[in-house]
Amino acid sequence: MTQPTTIRRVPGPRPRLPEPLRTALTLAATGVPVLPLRRGKVPFGNCRTCAGNVCGGRPNMKTPGPCRCPGVCHAWAAATTESAVIASSAWAAAWRQAVCVGYHPGGAGLTVVDLDDADAIAWARTALPATRTVPTTRGEHWIYQGTVRSVNGVRDGVDIKSTMAYARYLGPGTGTMTALPDAVRALAVRKPSTVRPAAHAVAVPAPSGNGECRHRTPAYLDRGIAMAEQRITEARSAVHTTVYRTFLAVLSTHGRCGCLTDAHVTRLFTAAQAKGESPRHCTDAWTNARTRLGL
Repeated sequence: MTQPTTIRRVPGPRPRLPEPLRTALTLAATGVPVLPLRRGKVPFGNCRTCAGNVCGGRPNMKTPGPCRCPGVCHAWAAATTESAVIASSAWAAAWRQAVCVGYHPGGAGLTVVDLDDADAIAWARTALPATRTVPTTRGEHWIYQGTVRSVNGVRDGVDIKSTMAYARYLGPGTGTMTALPDAVRALAVRKPSTVRPAAHAVAVPAPSGNGECRHRTPAYLDRGIAMAEQRITEARSAVHTTVYRTFLAVLSTHGRCGCLTDAHVTRLFTAAQAKGESPRHCTDAWTNARTRLGL
């Protein structure tokens, strides 16, 4: 009796991993927490469950919470060294859309001094000790061993990225990494926290006349801010444009009566950053909206 023919399946080549994912896995293996960055070189926004940080946030965020979301949420706090998470199905869609890899310098025990232009680089060469240097599109990243709080705009063209921040991975760089100098620590102490945009709060005179400003009714103003937060949170595309237009709408309604407080502006900035906007993008959008309205 003729024996049935056994068909043997010859496995084909495994699908090639996206370049950002391969880079991320390599970095994670060296102890550097990584995350995917989307177009605009910013993190992916929170999912619906985590929108507005109602879930309480990641355990390694400033405000710990019970969040167990498997997705790429909470911006820099999503960064991890766990290869199983990085290569998981929950992150797969993000890697397919990713344009580059971000990492959490503070999580790796590092500080990045981000020098945006030639003037900033010239300053660093006279004010800071030499260390590992990575070229960027417009300037350089100087990477030191040690951590400090992250602050943007410590001087013209200079940002500090370490704890509670992310930086774009641009290659291993050149030079020997040295210890974080006191000069950088001093710069980080001088500036206020980038999370609280107090310097950008609206401070304009109340309108003249004997009538009370209608915006001073807490319910009216709070409802407007809540609607603005929701509009930003629900944006699925064109986040930059949505944030700018939302800021513009808030300022056109509440910007001339002196009702907006630091707390209101912080709520708007927090909503925008939860969608992946950087503090600098928030500041620029707020400033541009004020300029357009003549505030």
